[in-house]
Amino acid sequence: MKQKGNIGVTTENIFPVIKKFLYSDHEIFLREMVSNAVDATQKMKTLADKGDYKEELGDMTVRVTLNEKKKTLTFSDRGIGMTAEEIDKYINQIAFSGVTDFLDKYKDSANAIIGHFGLGFYSAFMVSEKVEIVTKSYQEDAKAVRWTCDGSPEFTIEDAKKEDRGTDIILHIADDCKEFLEKQKIQELLNKYCKFMAIPIAFGKKQEWKDGKMQDTDEDNIINNVEPLWTKAPSTLKDEDYKSFYRTLYPMQDEPLFWIHLNVDFPFNLTGILYFPRIQSNIDLQKNKIQLFCNQVFVTDQVEGIVPEFLTLLHGVIDSPDIPLNVSRSYLQSDANVKKISTYITKKVADRLKGIFNENRKEYEEKWDDLKIFIHYGMLSQDDFYDRAKDFALFKDVEGKYFTYEEYKTLIKGEQTDKDGTLVYLYANNKEEEYSYIETAKQKGYSVLLLDGQLDTPVAQMLEQKLEKSRFTRVDGDIIDRLIVKEDAKKTELSDEQTDSLSQVFKSQMPNIDKTEFSVEVQALGENTQPVVITQSEYMRRMKDMSRFQSGMGFYAQMPDMYTIVLNADHALVKKVLADTEATTMEALKPVLAELKGQEARLAAIRQIQDKKKYDELTQEDKDQKAEAEKAVNEQKNKKNSILADYAKGNDIVHQLIDLALLQNGMLKGAALDAFLKRSVELIK
Repeated sequence: MKQKGNIGVTTENIFPVIKKFLYSDHEIFLREMVSNAVDATQKMKTLADKGDYKEELGDMTVRVTLNEKKKTLTFSDRGIGMTAEEIDKYINQIAFSGVTDFLDKYKDSANAIIGHFGLGFYSAFMVSEKVEIVTKSYQEDAKAVRWTCDGSPEFTIEDAKKEDRGTDIILHIADDCKEFLEKQKIQELLNKYCKFMAIPIAFGKKQEWKDGKMQDTDEDNIINNVEPLWTKAPSTLKDEDYKSFYRTLYPMQDEPLFWIHLNVDFPFNLTGILYFPRIQSNIDLQKNKIQLFCNQVFVTDQVEGIVPEFLTLLHGVIDSPDIPLNVSRSYLQSDANVKKISTYITKKVADRLKGIFNENRKEYEEKWDDLKIFIHYGMLSQDDFYDRAKDFALFKDVEGKYFTYEEYKTLIKGEQTDKDGTLVYLYANNKEEEYSYIETAKQKGYSVLLLDGQLDTPVAQMLEQKLEKSRFTRVDGDIIDRLIVKEDAKKTELSDEQTDSLSQVFKSQMPNIDKTEFSVEVQALGENTQPVVITQSEYMRRMKDMSRFQSGMGFYAQMPDMYTIVLNADHALVKKVLADTEATTMEALKPVLAELKGQEARLAAIRQIQDKKKYDELTQEDKDQKAEAEKAVNEQKNKKNSILADYAKGNDIVHQLIDLALLQNGMLKGAALDAFLKRSVELIK
């Protein structure tokens, strides 16, 4: 018997289209070939289990055979096989619509093409110049047949010799796909796509070292585990089983924190194991570690959009027959079953975390530093997860104690509520660098949180919106009494002129640091408070931190760091600087200040007159008069500032106080640090 014909498609250029548009995903052919062989084998076993096949099944191993000389890759099974009629039905008829729709809708996704049009077998033509099927049905008196196609719509069916039931699919690999004639490449793809399929898959023979080289043994090289851990009942497994399986999946990873064994059969079928890895930073490097399976057949590890974003930080496997095998990720994202699975997993993860927290809080606290980036990511990206997680999310203070949100609120409510009724959460990012600020806060009876995680700043921002009348501020964001204002600030007894002179003396001696700006304030802070303190705007610092995570905020990262130098007018050293300034500069400043007052009075009078006019009523003479007066005022101010700066250059106390404040904030380096050390020695003598 020999039969020729054309494959039943509505367009004659199906094969060029398959080659062209499946090429970017061409390795998928191997999964399709092995999956077909496994399916045929499982059907054979089912027939035997039901009594519809009464002979011995024998060896059911699926075999993958590479022949580099003949340039063939063969997939063999002892499954149900096919008759000539079945080949005509299942191979020669392709559910394929018009080529125009195909190109428009599926040009970007090979998997979408395969799954939507039932082209799994035809993915073989992505890598083959010719494909042969030699098959024999399990049915009694069935004859073996050979189907051959060279990549055109024409095929040939003829009688063949085959003693045993089952199917051999022989791919004659094309010259432009020679990589699939490399043993290592096939081994790699089998490991990627087939390592957990339910039927044993053999690729060559196991090897051993003999006579000075590696040689094949008689034992099959089985590449897969037919009963992976997630298919077993949790009650039969021990912790070491889960850890061992994790090492199989991720050989180079640290031991996981803990895991969740998923097992549900309603309203959908789902099994799997999700591991909580030890994550401390660098979220992106940890993604794409969840492997998605359909009946133990690998689908994808690109799970963003399939599971919630924060769950991509988990590792492990998810297996569900309700997940379509041959579809694109965009198709998966819109699939109703996948959305149900995603919701279920989110709930299961939250329940597991809450269970550990309730059952063994000590163990949970010990793992918090590894867990928090995962939990924070979930709370930031998904409101329903925040609603679940707020009961087991923790704060950690600088002393290493842990609190739930509600516990910490109760702890600080009495001492850290300001005069407007706002609860102030003080925090530090680095215990060592902010040590003195932390100690000052503790002396006031305040508690300080340690927010040193990658997502802690965005979380603080979020909690300000979630928690009623609450504000987070870093402990060095301002003078402690202004961080939590209990009463109106005490006013300094200095005159405006004294305040201005003192500010200018210190401002003139501030160092030039790249992308850094300093302003100066004078405050009455009490005799026992530091003479000079550097603070940084909470808002600007937070915006710069947030710019690392949120697109559209990059301009904040380009802005300079802005610091405020706060001079304590009550401190003896600051008083000494002021007194010395007045005594040393008095004579030089007298004529300048007198002229400055006269020019300021003149400018004020001009402004008073011109403010009564509309802008378009001002003559050019009016504008010139005002500009001249402003210039005269600025000239006298510059003279005053120059006199004060010249004085400040030689004042060691001013430089020492500035350097101490910079040193406290880790901002004194290089030559400036060396000068400070030498000056310190001289002052001690």
